[in-house]
Amino acid sequence: MKIPFNLPLRLGTEIQYLQEVIKRQKFSAEGYYSKLAAQKLQKIFSPTSRVHLTSSCTTAMEMAALLLDIKPDDEIIMPSFTHVGTANPFLRAGAEIVWCEIDARCMSIDPDKIEALITSRTKAIVAVHYAGIPCKIDEIRNICKNNGIYFIEDCAMAIGSTYKDRSVGTFGDLAVISFHETKNIHCGEGGAIVINNENMLDRSEILMNCGTNKNQFESGKTDHYSWISKSSNFKMSELQAAFLFPQLLELQKINNKRIDNWNSYYNSFSGIIPKDNLPFAPEFSKHNGHLFYIHTSSRRERDELIAFFKKNEIEAVFHYIPLHNAPIWDNSGVTLPITEHAAGTILRMPLYYDLSIDNIVLIAEKISEFYSEKRIENQLI
Repeated sequence: MKIPFNLPLRLGTEIQYLQEVIKRQKFSAEGYYSKLAAQKLQKIFSPTSRVHLTSSCTTAMEMAALLLDIKPDDEIIMPSFTHVGTANPFLRAGAEIVWCEIDARCMSIDPDKIEALITSRTKAIVAVHYAGIPCKIDEIRNICKNNGIYFIEDCAMAIGSTYKDRSVGTFGDLAVISFHETKNIHCGEGGAIVINNENMLDRSEILMNCGTNKNQFESGKTDHYSWISKSSNFKMSELQAAFLFPQLLELQKINNKRIDNWNSYYNSFSGIIPKDNLPFAPEFSKHNGHLFYIHTSSRRERDELIAFFKKNEIEAVFHYIPLHNAPIWDNSGVTLPITEHAAGTILRMPLYYDLSIDNIVLIAEKISEFYSEKRIENQLI
């Protein structure tokens, strides 16, 4: 493909850090770079938070489900327009997923639709910062506070994004982050969990140590080592952390380059695509340039545009199939018309650190060509 949808970031310095790990001969979790990466993330978020590196964003969410002590019949409200990794950890814990409609402009959960879904069984709300654009955090936090339920931020796409000059991931009781190779910075597969609720800090240490009191034992707070809670192995390896660390050091530069590309797309497409079909970034927030997408008028038009791009060696892709439409939910009876329409018309453009402005201009020219041909076809009908 001449212009791929994604090229995983490679700064060129990662190999030096990997070689250092080999010299140190510490490959599992909690090595030198694991500690440095966690400390750097702590500075990005909040000194009062605690950050644990995990093997993926999904395992971070699995740990979140354990921290919330999710039980069968608990209800978790979340958008259907998200990755399965948002829902699977709660489903495995026996919870009932309650799907919420999204806001058509920002593609994140719509706070105005949440209240009607809350019951006495509601345990938490999960809000996804889609495309790295912060959702309506204040409204969601107030709903959680007024109803005594937990707030989890899914920041899989949003590292470096801010809401009212404060980092996303610092507003919820918990937040999860992805370092998958499709993200702004990555280590192939990886993630992190941010603990903002001080009542969960001690338990997070136990869960990170496979449910044991290892930290308390090694620090001398207890005189015996034991298994005290159900858990799992959530940890990121030292090799992953070493690959991630130099990218963390350059996060602002990386995000700024992606934001420049995002802005170039927006400016280039503004005369071609209706404004309402372009991404919406509220003034009170700052995104990290993770995704640029458009909406077409129909699913058919989107599929035709994908085929047109493919013919011109440009890889543009759709995104999530709404989870409530997945086979395991066939009999749920849930209808979310805004989610379903948005999912059927969204098309993501190539966006990565090394994408050139010339390629963005070329993509804009091809979009213009596609719609010019469509207008001619419509005139002939």
